[in-house]
Amino acid sequence: MDRLGNGIEAGRLAPAEYEANFADLHPRLDRHEALVASDRCYFCYDAPCMTACPTAIDIPLFIRQISTGNPLGSAKTIFDQNILGGMCARVCPTETLCEQVCVRNTAEDRPVEIGKLQRYATDIAMETNRQFYQRAVSTGKTVAIVGAGPAGLAAAHRLARHGHSVVIFDAREKAGGLNEYGIATYKAVDDFAAREVDYVTAIGGIEIRNGQALGRDFSLSDLSTQYDGVFLGMGLAGVNGLGVEGEDLQGVDDAVDFIAVLRQTADKSLVPIGRRVIVIGGGMTAIDAAIQAKLLGAEEVTICYRRGKENMNASTYEQDLATANGVIIRHWLAPKKIVGEDGRVAGIEVEYTAMRDGRLVGTGEAGVIAADQIMKAIGQTFSASGLGALQFERGKIMVDVEGRTSVEGIWAGGDCIGTGEDLTVSAVAQGRDAAESINRALMAAAQPAMAVA
Repeated sequence: MDRLGNGIEAGRLAPAEYEANFADLHPRLDRHEALVASDRCYFCYDAPCMTACPTAIDIPLFIRQISTGNPLGSAKTIFDQNILGGMCARVCPTETLCEQVCVRNTAEDRPVEIGKLQRYATDIAMETNRQFYQRAVSTGKTVAIVGAGPAGLAAAHRLARHGHSVVIFDAREKAGGLNEYGIATYKAVDDFAAREVDYVTAIGGIEIRNGQALGRDFSLSDLSTQYDGVFLGMGLAGVNGLGVEGEDLQGVDDAVDFIAVLRQTADKSLVPIGRRVIVIGGGMTAIDAAIQAKLLGAEEVTICYRRGKENMNASTYEQDLATANGVIIRHWLAPKKIVGEDGRVAGIEVEYTAMRDGRLVGTGEAGVIAADQIMKAIGQTFSASGLGALQFERGKIMVDVEGRTSVEGIWAGGDCIGTGEDLTVSAVAQGRDAAESINRALMAAAQPAMAVA
């Protein structure tokens, strides 16, 4: 058994337990299940589910196609709007988007299982390698994309469809961004993120250069000079700190890094985990880290959040999933100090909080929770390094409705922009729409000037 510090160990479980714990959270529907699920849809005119989908997929149409035995036609309807529809079917918070507004979502009924139906259709198309789009005749134009995450991949595919050549620069060893490194392992098993990248790039005209970081290996001015257009979709690279004493102790980790390591480790028994784990935060990263800590064999996992349950960014469904896996969620607690012993984490001192006059304040009442591992999940930060003269809003890149930045010839989308929503599906929509704007600009520039009489 590998031991890393006091109480943090690998191999806490039997091999079969790891396999069971990290199996597919929602296995794909079989044909009969898909037909039954699709038959529940009312195929609403002006369906609210379409409006709630950031990529505006024609949900009633793709469900009707499944109900008539045409899953490939259904997949095309999905991919027309969202080329990463396979991953979105797995990670989208459908319970707060399309399924929440489903007309069947009432006290007496339940919503149509839109996410599961979307996965059913897209999985069939991808497994049969059914490609619905061909790259148009080359325009001779080349676009540089920074970031091979959801926004960058969606932009690249749409640009390739228009006949442009695309070069994607990504700082990581593997493409996929958040889909590859940032989501819970049990949500996308069997190396799905990498397989989706292969499916997207199979259209041709897309080159991915890994291990290439903006500001280190190339500059924004380099790209502006060498390419006809530039799209920035690099996401968020930094992690917020707690800003408390003891943060540098052994056993204090970034939840984002923990999730990334777990995603990239085939043998989960090699990943060390504490016996008593505290996760600080209230978003999806906190939930994913906490659940997976429990699945790795941690005896006690507690999420501490400084506000109430209704204020958590993680959906009620995800919170319930955490508690169903044995995670304790404690609200109205803020970290004050990480307690150490011999340079290692021994616990965390927290203060009770409350809302007074519309402000979150400490009550002065404090206590210590024992722990041997603490994970920080209080948000990621955007690095503006290498972005030159771009204008920013709320610490991120400022763009207009088409994704254009303040510098001509440069577009941006995804979590790096001021209107980013930290959702895969929103990043896809922004990358797709920016690609259409880029195409219009490139084609307008390529038109010959009209003669004046």
